[in-house]
Amino acid sequence: MVKIRKVENEQDRMRFIRLPWKLYKGDTNWVPPLIFDVRKNLNPARNPFFKHAEIDLFLAEKNGEIVGRIAAIKNDNHNNFHKDKAGFFGFFETADDGEISDLLLDTACECVKNKGLDEILGPVNPSTNDECGLLVDGFNSSPVFLMTYNPKHYINKIEDFGFEKAKDLYAYYIPAVVIQNEKVMAKLEKMADLIKKRSDITTRKINMKDLMNEVRRIEEIYNSAWENNWGFVPLTTEEFDYMADSLKAVVDPDLVMFAEVNGKPAGFTLSLPDFNQVLKKMNGRLLPFGIFKMLAGKKKIDLVRVIIMGVKPEYQRKGIDSVFYLETIKNGNKNGYKGGEISWVLEDNMAMKQTAEKLGASIYKTYRIYKKNLI
Repeated sequence: MVKIRKVENEQDRMRFIRLPWKLYKGDTNWVPPLIFDVRKNLNPARNPFFKHAEIDLFLAEKNGEIVGRIAAIKNDNHNNFHKDKAGFFGFFETADDGEISDLLLDTACECVKNKGLDEILGPVNPSTNDECGLLVDGFNSSPVFLMTYNPKHYINKIEDFGFEKAKDLYAYYIPAVVIQNEKVMAKLEKMADLIKKRSDITTRKINMKDLMNEVRRIEEIYNSAWENNWGFVPLTTEEFDYMADSLKAVVDPDLVMFAEVNGKPAGFTLSLPDFNQVLKKMNGRLLPFGIFKMLAGKKKIDLVRVIIMGVKPEYQRKGIDSVFYLETIKNGNKNGYKGGEISWVLEDNMAMKQTAEKLGASIYKTYRIYKKNLI
């Protein structure tokens, strides 16, 4: 018999966090997250997301053994921004057993419905500003940094329960043969020079010595550039500071850039080294030797993820994204990266898709956000 219980103490919270190590045992594509980071992100006292959101965590137990988990999420900032009543589920993990998955999903649905919400979407961990989407295609390799991974059977578990597709998110791969192609680079360089001259665009790298002011500029661009995108939720100032603090140890400053027009911030791009290549060897722990593995492994990372590329509405359609790609590829080549992933890209974001494909990138993984009406 399967029982569901709410996480209400630290012991159960750790069971919730550690469950994937059991479920993914033997799966060489799974990347263990840092336990420290997961605990911090789920801690209401530390993560500013909780100032406008509620997360209820649940465990599934069968014959005295933990066999599944799920989170039910109410994000007031999402509902205020979109003027809807949507709840979310996330952190979903389950043994390959329909009874277990059904009870978990039913628990999350009932939880958000009892909070007065009439729709549920997911998976998001815990929002679209974080890791999100269920992997539905591209199971033959590990995910890159801050992207999700799951067994194939999760697809049927979620769809059989009555969820349907809300939106697909694409991950594009750019191989070394493209970014090191002299003809491609010469063409991109020529195009970027024309764009810069035509619109008086300049680019510069992030100033890590002035990080807090730089984060304020990023906040301004981000909350303007994405406001019309599907699923977008503005980040608060505290959330931006929290994110900056979390990422500063893994940032390559050569891959974080601003575009400015007449000295004013117009766009921003962030690419991160694929730290999953390091995390895979650390098994979730920084101590006692994980920190040394991280420092040693950092130098061997050969892939980057283009995670954010946004331009304020008034500067869009000026080709700034092409300038960003050129600078990212040039700096990436200089720093020894041999390939890149652009993710995630909304399935109906034609501008981003066309730009990625012109660069020679192709879709190699697909992630899906599901939805279910609760009325």
